Amino acid sequence: MYAIVDLGYVEPARAADVTHQLIQGGADLIQLRAKGLARKDVAALAAELHAVTQLADVPFILNDYPELLAEVEAEGCHVGQDDASIAEARRQAGRECIVGKSTHSPEQAARAFQDGADYIGFGPLFATPTKPGAKPIGLSGLPTVHAAINIPIFGIGGVKLSNLREVLSAGARRVCIVSDLLHAPNVLEKARSLKAVLREANIAGA
Repeated sequence: MYAIVDLGYVEPARAADVTHQLIQGGADLIQLRAKGLARKDVAALAAELHAVTQLADVPFILNDYPELLAEVEAEGCHVGQDDASIAEARRQAGRECIVGKSTHSPEQAARAFQDGADYIGFGPLFATPTKPGAKPIGLSGLPTVHAAINIPIFGIGGVKLSNLREVLSAGARRVCIVSDLLHAPNVLEKARSLKAVLREANIAGA
């Protein structure tokens, strides 16, 4: 379970507490998405959140800003289709790190794999308030992508507790969740509920 701390939903002052709840609830990776925040404030917040994730041995990924990895402790960065290439992100980071890539079709997924991405996000599977202008791609491409590439693939975009079993039945093995977690009255309990469904699926598929 890949959880994103998106400042579109979470005030910066609450980000560390929300991160802690996500980890306690079973998140395996944490990403900071800080669109619109000044670069120096992104760096400061990333350092604060990494202090939380590091204690739990959970990888911390910074959305965009690969150049900040030269000065901020984080395990990796994530770039979109319109951002830096995988190679350029690694160059800007200036050190060994995880680099993930957003993809929106099997062709983009294959290209990201060939370019050396460590993992991909694949979606949006459904309509999502996080990116309201993005056209959903549906679930039909999940088996194709999983058959074609052998890096971690996270289904993303509108994934929530109410449709998670459907997503897993369609072939997803990993998911990235944003609004369903961050809108929850109790982030910790929602994370635990989502993780329980993922564990059930893993046991059934073992």
